[in-house]
Amino acid sequence: MERWIRSIRGECLNRFIAFGLGHLDHLVSSYLGYYHQARPYQRKDNKPLLGVWPEVDDPPDKTEEVVCSEWLGGVLRHYERAAA
Repeated sequence: MERWIRSIRGECLNRFIAFGLGHLDHLVSSYLGYYHQARPYQRKDNKPLLGVWPEVDDPPDKTEEVVCSEWLGGVLRHYERAAA
């Protein structure tokens, strides 16, 4: 639990001023979306919790498109190859 609190404080709450409980709830729920969908985990070889990831990460070809997903207005970003 302490590690999660340190993560949300360092990656989210220290970068914003929450203007009320509704705004704080929005910040925390947006961070949770990033935390579960895109945040890399060292225990999983720096891959997110959800999704199917190839065993070997080959660099993308010049023809492949890389897509950026943003959370919290672009403060948190995740890059991945576009679906075929």
